[in-house]
Amino acid sequence: MEQGNYSVGLDIGTTKIVAIIGKENEYGKIEILGTGRSKSLGVHRGVVNNITQTISSIQQAVEQAEVNSGLKIGSVVVGIAGQHIRSLQHSDYITRPNAEEVINDEDLDKLCNQVYKLVMLPGEEIIHVLPQEYKVDGQSEIKQPIGMYGGRLEANFHVVVGQVTSIKNIGRCIKSAGLDLGNITLEPLASAEAVLSQEEKEAGVALIDIGGGTTDLAIFKDGIIRHTSVIPFGGNVITEDIKEGCSIIEKQAELLKMKFGSAWPGENKDNEIVSIPGLRGREPKEITLKNLSKIIHARVVEIVEQVYVEIKNYGHEEQKKKLIAGIVLTGGGSQLKHLKQLVEYITGMDTRIGYPNEHLAGDSDEEIASPLYATAVGLLMNALETSSKNIASEEVVEEQLQEHEQVLAGHENIQGNIVSGTTQRERKSIFDKWSEKLKDFLDNAE
Repeated sequence: MEQGNYSVGLDIGTTKIVAIIGKENEYGKIEILGTGRSKSLGVHRGVVNNITQTISSIQQAVEQAEVNSGLKIGSVVVGIAGQHIRSLQHSDYITRPNAEEVINDEDLDKLCNQVYKLVMLPGEEIIHVLPQEYKVDGQSEIKQPIGMYGGRLEANFHVVVGQVTSIKNIGRCIKSAGLDLGNITLEPLASAEAVLSQEEKEAGVALIDIGGGTTDLAIFKDGIIRHTSVIPFGGNVITEDIKEGCSIIEKQAELLKMKFGSAWPGENKDNEIVSIPGLRGREPKEITLKNLSKIIHARVVEIVEQVYVEIKNYGHEEQKKKLIAGIVLTGGGSQLKHLKQLVEYITGMDTRIGYPNEHLAGDSDEEIASPLYATAVGLLMNALETSSKNIASEEVVEEQLQEHEQVLAGHENIQGNIVSGTTQRERKSIFDKWSEKLKDFLDNAE
């Protein structure tokens, strides 16, 4: 089955593992070719805690996606989350040897690579180095310095750091499931890619992705990522509370939450009751919906307040840092009834639910356009972007090689090999370098 150039996003969540295969159509939208979903057994609060179970869950999702699409999955882009993720701000600079030459990609690469060498706490590894604003010879607030003249190139960076062991474990699971690890991306960044518009990122927006095990936060302002955070609570703690509070089993608690749950207790009347069948011939249990929503409300308020503390830490209350576009809720937990109203009530910020359908082709399956799949769609977008970058850089190398061959035609010159070799080396993108670093790092970890 010839499907052209396709890529794969793999979302390893606490409650589900999703593999999505897709390609870009002629309109620049993403066409979903196949999806696979399996129950996640072995991931707790976004972190792998049982390698064997996680591998079999990944294989299940991948096989399903392969059967659906008729394609073979090789390399995947994976998301990372968990309470071990932290972010910090860092500024760095390089002094350019020749201020008379314009700043190019290589200078930016050099500056970024310098940040990767930062000394972290024992057992930590840098996952992302995200440039915010650049300064050239003291001139500040430059978003894109390429093409400018200058001797000193400075930048502020948002650096995302995670536990080495967690990154290794994800790499191990992917390898053991018979796949190649294309890239690791922070999950809130992937979700943001899928559900936020450029206007929102410019105006200032907080993306809250409520998953099963974690709630991820990404804050954008002036089109640049400003703050990321992973809070170790999600939909599962709400289910746990219902299970404890109503003395029922987890499966029933999850169903109750999804079918009758509401984040706003005033909504239900006192006489609304749900009857739940007892176990093994025991009497059925009767639960009032008012009690159910009180249990849910208490926990949701706690999660939202924790997120709001992070938004305040970023500095939302300062005039310059105000998030004009408010909050976007996504992830499976955002489907809870009246959650939008509760978030607006607690934070006083405009809120909407984020669906990942903006970047999808018109004939996509409705299920994929649900907030549940926001991270997986974002990871697929990341995979497509990196593969198209690689193809573009290969084409540039190819063109340059041809030029060199023409120049050197007729000269039986060894230099040709040297020149073409250097060109190829120069064209490596940051992503390639990072991937190589990660692969070496995972190989050494074996």
